[in-house]
Amino acid sequence: MMSAIREVQRILHMLEDGLLISVLTSMLLMAVVQICLRNFFDSGLLWGESFLRILLLWLAMLGAMVATRESNHIRIDVLSRYLGPMSSKAMGLVTNLFSAVICSIVAYHAFEFVQFEFEDKTIAFGNVPVWACQSIIPVGFFIIAVRFVINGVVTVMPGKT
Repeated sequence: MMSAIREVQRILHMLEDGLLISVLTSMLLMAVVQICLRNFFDSGLLWGESFLRILLLWLAMLGAMVATRESNHIRIDVLSRYLGPMSSKAMGLVTNLFSAVICSIVAYHAFEFVQFEFEDKTIAFGNVPVWACQSIIPVGFFIIAVRFVINGVVTVMPGKT
């Protein structure tokens, strides 16, 4: 059972990393194309800047998801330096669960925001609706919240230093 869970987790991590690499590569290519078109042909893609802004949003959310997955997000650890091992574990659990609650609240409100954009039928560029571009926000914060819960539980597990 655990090996199946680990395999699914490995596949999901690969998909997440692949999407992150794809978004970053797309951003770089689009920026280079825009620069070349503007400098050499005095034109550019009308939707290029909007597309880059949306890719930046996706890049930031995917990066935050990976950072939480790896427990490499920004943290203030002044107290944990002075606490004992058990108190430090308890503090890790509390901060991870608090972060999960905050991310869950943000995910809920982001879902409502995306739902409003869906009902409004606003177009971002071309025929791409705004809600599709912003859908990474509630999904990303939900995944981050789940990972904070997992990180909190792992923090207090026996054998974890």
